[in-house]
This record gives sequence, C-alpha cells and structure tokens, in this order.
Amino acid sequence: MTNQAMSPLRRRMIEDMTIRKLAPKTQQGYIRTIKDFAIFLGRSPDTASFEDVRRFQLHLAANGAHIPILNHTVAALRFFFRITLRRSDIIEHTTFLHEPRKLPVVLSPEEVTRLLDAAPGLKYKAALSVAYGAGLRAAEVISLKIGDIDSKRMVIRVEQGKGRKDRYVMLSPHLLELLRAWWKTARPQGWLFPGRDRVQPMTTRQLNRACHAATS
Repeated sequence: MTNQAMSPLRRRMIEDMTIRKLAPKTQQGYIRTIKDFAIFLGRSPDTASFEDVRRFQLHLAANGAHIPILNHTVAALRFFFRITLRRSDIIEHTTFLHEPRKLPVVLSPEEVTRLLDAAPGLKYKAALSVAYGAGLRAAEVISLKIGDIDSKRMVIRVEQGKGRKDRYVMLSPHLLELLRAWWKTARPQGWLFPGRDRVQPMTTRQLNRACHAATS
C-alpha cells in the first residue's frame, strides 16, 4: 500500500510498531489482523467496543481458528487498542490461551544417521547436520554465513537467534569435516547454504522439504 492510500490510523499503528522495533513479520501479522477485524465490523476498528472485540474472538473460535491464531489475534488487538488508541479498557479482559505442550519426538542416534544419509544432496545433509548436531532452528541454519564457522575455536556464531540475541554453539570435529566437504564441493560465497539464487540463502521451506524427503 502506498503512503497516499494508507489511512492515518494504519500509519500511526505502523509507526508505533516501528518505534518498538517489532519484527517485520510481526508488523505484517498485526496489520492483517486489524484489517480482518475492520472487515468483520464493517467500519473503522477505532470505533469498536469491548463487545465488538468479544464477538470477533467468538467468530474466530467458532470458525475453527487454532490456539496460535487466537493468541496472535489477542496480541494484535492488545497492541492496537493499548498502544495506538490508548484504550486499554477495550481489551483488559482478553486473555491468551495455553495449549498443552507435547513432548517432541526424539530420534535415536541410529535414526538421525539414517535421516542425514537420506538427505537429497550434500548441501541438505550438511544443513540438517547443523540443525541436529548444533541444535539450531531452521531459520538459524539458513541464516548462517561462511564467517560464522569458527574452526579455530570450534564454535558456530548464531546471529539474531531466539529472542533476537547472538550466541555461540559448539562445533564438533565431525560436523566441521562435513561442512568443509560441502564448502570444497560448492564453494559458497557469503551464505553458507545459498538458495537457487546464490545471492539469497536457502529458505526454511526448502530445508523443511529436504527433511520431509529424507524421512519418506
């Protein structure tokens, strides 16, 4: 949306989110939620009452929205009313839902070995090995650069990981050997695991697809 077409209310909310340094994806999600809320109301969302917010949440729940979606909606509405409109009374009774946590599936060493050996190519084997061997999330793996691998100190530098913090994780000799084999084969520049367009990194979707392919 251009600045000319953007409403003052949306611009103010974007400014409020920018001031608080919310991540771009979070900003997009909040804006989309408030837009959906306005469509549900049939009028500007700044005219909403507590009952309107309640009806919107009931509408989402009745239509099968999962707990993460409902919680995201609460977060967006809280920001909009509390920060942008300064109307905390509208959302003071909104609550986040707690979803029962399920224990993750833990693979045995043999199963991990079979998974990695079944990866579709050396790049994906190396990337998945980093995920399993160093305990990195998919988004952290694809964001790695060549310079993040410190073979002298045997650590991997993870920039802006969980909580948007930098940290170091241990680099095993076996994983270093595999990463060197990958580097010698592909000679990546910049990104450790480039995508189809080598200027850009591999996407999490590509990595997830490779993981699913290895398990099938």
